Amino acid sequence: MRETNWNDNWLFWNSKDAFALVWDIPQNARKIDLPHDAMIETTPHADSINGGNTGFYDGGSYTYVKFYESKPGDRERNISLLFEGIYMNSFVYVNGQLAGNRPYGYSEFIVPISHLLKEEGENEIRIQVKNSSGQNSRWYTGSGIYRDVYMLTGGKTYVKENSFLVSTEDCSEEEATILLSANVMNGEPVSMDIAVCFELMDREGKVIAEERKIVSTKADSESKVLSRLFVENPLLWSEDNPELYKAVVTVSVAKTEDNGSFSQGEILDTEETTIGIRKLSLDSRHGLRVNGKTVKLRGACVHHDSGILGAKTYKEAEYRRISILKKAGFNAIRMSHHPAAPVLLEACDELGMYVMEEAFDMWTRAKSDYDYNLYFMDWWERDIEAMVLKDYNHPSVIMYSIGNEIPEIGTDEGSRLAGKISALCHKLDPYRFTLASINGVFAAGDAVPQITADVASSVGESDDSINVNDFMTIMDKYMDKIVVHPEITKRLDKACAMTDIAGYNYMTARYVLDNEINPNRIIVGSETYPPEIAVNWREVMKFPQVIGDFTWTGWDYLGEAGVGIPAYNFGEGGFGAQFPAKLAYTGDVDITGFRRPLSYYREIVFGLRKAPYIAVQNPAHYGEKLIKTPWVMSDAISSWNFDGYENKPVIIEVYSAGDEVELFVNDKRIEKKKINKEDNCRVLFETVYKPGTLKVVSYSKGEKTGEYELVTAKGDIRLVAEIDENTSKGDKHVFVNLMLEDADGNTFTDRDETITAEIEGDGVLLGFGSGDPKSQEAYTGNVTKTYYGRALAVIQRKSVGNVALKVSLDDGKQIKINI
Repeated sequence: MRETNWNDNWLFWNSKDAFALVWDIPQNARKIDLPHDAMIETTPHADSINGGNTGFYDGGSYTYVKFYESKPGDRERNISLLFEGIYMNSFVYVNGQLAGNRPYGYSEFIVPISHLLKEEGENEIRIQVKNSSGQNSRWYTGSGIYRDVYMLTGGKTYVKENSFLVSTEDCSEEEATILLSANVMNGEPVSMDIAVCFELMDREGKVIAEERKIVSTKADSESKVLSRLFVENPLLWSEDNPELYKAVVTVSVAKTEDNGSFSQGEILDTEETTIGIRKLSLDSRHGLRVNGKTVKLRGACVHHDSGILGAKTYKEAEYRRISILKKAGFNAIRMSHHPAAPVLLEACDELGMYVMEEAFDMWTRAKSDYDYNLYFMDWWERDIEAMVLKDYNHPSVIMYSIGNEIPEIGTDEGSRLAGKISALCHKLDPYRFTLASINGVFAAGDAVPQITADVASSVGESDDSINVNDFMTIMDKYMDKIVVHPEITKRLDKACAMTDIAGYNYMTARYVLDNEINPNRIIVGSETYPPEIAVNWREVMKFPQVIGDFTWTGWDYLGEAGVGIPAYNFGEGGFGAQFPAKLAYTGDVDITGFRRPLSYYREIVFGLRKAPYIAVQNPAHYGEKLIKTPWVMSDAISSWNFDGYENKPVIIEVYSAGDEVELFVNDKRIEKKKINKEDNCRVLFETVYKPGTLKVVSYSKGEKTGEYELVTAKGDIRLVAEIDENTSKGDKHVFVNLMLEDADGNTFTDRDETITAEIEGDGVLLGFGSGDPKSQEAYTGNVTKTYYGRALAVIQRKSVGNVALKVSLDDGKQIKINI
């Protein structure tokens, strides 16, 4: 079917007080283009019913309207609307008549509308979104039609939506067998012969394999057509070589030639998709193999929001994110905790990033009062089908997580339900693996009191100091003992019985135990603490059946406010973070795409960076006790700018894979330290802050392996604007990094300034902000304050004409950059 982007020219308004008998368009309706996030346009406030879950943003009820002009014959054609994601409880009406609905906010769904259109004239397409009932998520969701919308049009005989599926049955560097299938719909009132042609094309558009079949179809029937194509010397898809092909299916009228043979007549429909040729295998001896090569997953958990853009999902934003994550050393992402947007998967296909797709954050037991649990039993099968069919042709997707930290998964009924969900995934897609991302503590259920008492006894604590009420507080301290408790083992045996892989959230301590008692269990660290990557990675590399580690998180996100914010007073960060905290602040990369120190630490642990790295703890809090969650290593930043703390003590963190590091301040040797295995690639130095140059040199077996230095910014501030290297100047959406620098390019991390942005030409400022987890400026405005000397602007080009971004400081300094 023909696919037309349907993002432009919508009307939008807040319909919280709508009454069913009133079906008008209010005067305050405004014209917008999709994708759109109504939540990011609101002002976060301390009394938000969602609290820190959404970063203190409120949801709401909204209406979107677009008009379609019917042409003669439209009612006899196949016309549908494809929605890639609406959050949440969406209802689609055509001329006031309900055409379809979807409770889940992350599922792609298709709504047929032909039968509701007028014979001729203007039709109203109205989408109502109900996201005002209260808490329904543990993170920032956004509100409204936040992903792309398409109109699908075709005749009576066509390829059924989401039915063109392509699989690699077998492959090597010498040859491959590709299975293609499509469901052809004959909507005519008579039987007919249909010619179905399958083709595979390379990047240059050259046909490398094809087959044509003649199918005899009944009236008003559906026929599944298969083809196996042989490919010689295929270019195999992997993280290192993300080679892609195009697959095309064409449906035509079958013509009878004079010699009795059939040929293609009038083309009735065409579908095409991008694919990769690759083969997955899994076993306890080799772990995960891609094209026969063992792969360890260097994984990043990510949420769906786009930082200062809110939940709005754009192709360029996802390409930029995946590009930055890959350059930082990741080769896999986990979409947490819901199905990914198609454009994100396209980016992973093209750039070579493996994907753990995830279906749900809850099943039959709620995590928030009004979450998807209310609809799960009625909708889970349709939502699983939508996820799998959306993902099927994407080579980047290698496994499906059927749920995250599902508390009932260790029960009898929960285990049976896991089996049903996993079986449906396998039925729809027999070429990928399933898992559930399990937190053993949450799955322990009614065994928590016994586990608590046993752990308390084993560590010599009294029952008064460790009880059920403060169990969550002491989890970090005794986690290694908790997760190997026999009661958790018993529940994991049930929880993991029906999936291909056991996803372990924060249970690295089980790897040794399961290697002994469950040697054939394939395990992945589906969610782990960022500071523990050195310990985790040693365990991953030690056991072949442990296939990787996914940190929480690779990219910072809105909501779960404060969980990763380091603090020195209650309420400033951590679990008790209060307004105006709006970010989780757990990401290796902040919401603007800037790599934080843990990102470089991880790259060193992975063995992908030889040079050392420096981060410096804030001297303003020297000697104070840091209040931190397990997701926080320290408050260190990579900077040697601390104005006002000259000659005061400071702690310096050095990350290195070498066995020795040597620290210098202004060319004066401070100290040389050995790095032992138990140091986990990280050593601390204590000195006093002296502006100038801070340098570290790393050694391995006496040989220099690299050096790294930080230089104090000095003199006048220059405002610098650069188009992000991960986007192109001609892109529709352009990302511009803004920095406060000195004449030598050193960033003033301690002299943040308020900056104002203006757009010249035919463009729109879509987002403007910084990585500050407590920023109080609206991301939708044109004024923000830098954070550690940095900010980000996102500009949308509306036409091919000239567009420029002009940014100014309060003192009148300006800079202009052509987009």
